[in-house]
Amino acid sequence: MPWKSKGEKAEAADRAGARLARQATVEVAGLLGKRDMSRADLARLMGVSPGRVSQILSGDENLTLRSLAAVAEALQLDVKISFVEPKDDGPRRAHGLGDGSDAFVYAP
Repeated sequence: MPWKSKGEKAEAADRAGARLARQATVEVAGLLGKRDMSRADLARLMGVSPGRVSQILSGDENLTLRSLAAVAEALQLDVKISFVEPKDDGPRRAHGLGDGSDAFVYAP
């Protein structure tokens, strides 16, 4: 294995991070849809360019908590992050909490 190669755990963490970022952007897109808002509307509320909102919602694995917080602030929402024990029911995935909220749980 080349010396620059990531270890198996690091690669798994990268994949999990990318999936989590995609799920977060899907959640934001869903919120915009529920509110009949466009990305341009969100950009105006955030005080950023529409291009910046597109970057945030691109599903980039480098999506930051600060970016999510800025989106939440613009939408007058809070972000909820929970760590939970994984279920042993097959492949792990992101899913809604089922409590009527817009929160989700991600199991890598």
